Amino acid sequence: RLSLSASIPALPLLISLTIEKGPSAMKLLSGTSNRPLARAIADYLDAPLTASEIERFADGEIFVRIDENVRGEDVFIIQSTSCPANDHLMELLICTDALVRASARRITAVIPYFGYARQDRKTGGRTPISAKLVANLIAKSGADRVLTIDLHAGQIQGFFDIPTDNLFATKVIEDDIRRRYSVEDLMIVSPDVGGVVRARALAKLVDAEIAIVDKRRPKAGVSEVMNIIGDVEGRRCILFDDIC
Repeated sequence: RLSLSASIPALPLLISLTIEKGPSAMKLLSGTSNRPLARAIADYLDAPLTASEIERFADGEIFVRIDENVRGEDVFIIQSTSCPANDHLMELLICTDALVRASARRITAVIPYFGYARQDRKTGGRTPISAKLVANLIAKSGADRVLTIDLHAGQIQGFFDIPTDNLFATKVIEDDIRRRYSVEDLMIVSPDVGGVVRARALAKLVDAEIAIVDKRRPKAGVSEVMNIIGDVEGRRCILFDDIC
C-alpha cells in the first residue's frame, strides 16, 4: 500500500519529464514485482502497458517475450527488485536485454524499491559491496537510465555509470500526515541514528519535534534498542524508516 500511495504521484511525472521529444512514443513495460503500481502509472499517463509474456521454465529460469514492436521507442520498465529479490532482479535484466535486442531507442529502468541497497559498503573483511554489483549488472544489461525512490543511501547514485534519478516521497508522506492527524502532538521518530537527517526533514515539513532510537545491531536481522533520545510520552509518534 505504501509503494502505491508514495510512488504514483511522483513517478509518472518524472517519467513524462524524461521523455525526449521526437517521433517515437513512450512504451511502458511491467515486470511481475508490482503490477498494480504499473497499471496505476499507465492509467495516470493514459498509456497502455506494452504486451509481453514473462514465464518461468520448470527449472526456474525466466523467459521474456515482447509481443509488440518497440523498435526506436522510448521504453520504461517498471520493476522493483523486492522480495524475491534475485528473481525480480534477473527479470529486470532479461527484460532489458530483450528490449536491447528488439532495438528500443532508450531503456529506462523504473525501480521503486532498489534491492541490495543496504549492502552499499564493506562491513568487514572479505565482504562484497553488492549494491555496486547490482548497479553494474543493470547498466551492462543495456539500461540507459534508472529512476528509483528513497535510496537507502544517496551515494548509491554514484555506483551507476548511467544517469540515475533518486525521487523522494517525503512530500507525499507530509500531505498524508496532515490529512490524517493533528500536528500538535506529533513527534517524528528516527529508528536509528543514521536516519536522523531524513526524520528531521519530515519533522521540519510538518512542524514537529523529533526523537531518535539508539539502536545496536549485533547481527543482520537483529536489533536491540538501548535508549530513546527525546521525550515521547503522550505523543503521537510516527516512525520514519527507509527499509521496512
